[in-house]
Amino acid sequence: MHNVITVGRRKTATARIVLKSGSGNITVNKKPFEDYFRLDVQRKNVLAPFEATSTAGRYDVRINVSGGGPSGQAEAITLGIARALVEVNDEHRATLRASGLLTRDPRMVERKKYGQRKARKRFQFSKR
Repeated sequence: MHNVITVGRRKTATARIVLKSGSGNITVNKKPFEDYFRLDVQRKNVLAPFEATSTAGRYDVRINVSGGGPSGQAEAITLGIARALVEVNDEHRATLRASGLLTRDPRMVERKKYGQRKARKRFQFSKR
């Protein structure tokens, strides 16, 4: 099997995924993925596509991720891996779609408005 390269995005995080057949090694920005993601929730997120398709330990994954924070990066990686698995074997598409792993989460941070403290929070109102 040749290398499969895909992209996953979430919030402001972008993850480039290189998937190739191997023994289940996952490296994120040249670090073992256990060192990069300290939280168990984020690790489970990254492994979710493999769990759904029961292909854990079959592929080596090399990931370059930038932008955003740890949770956004983890979800970007999840989408990228899911897309890569579909490219490898199209039969995975139905399973991953049912698990909601092929849908790009469109939610982004709302911009801050002028005359307000944040996007929706306002400065304290004083009647007098």
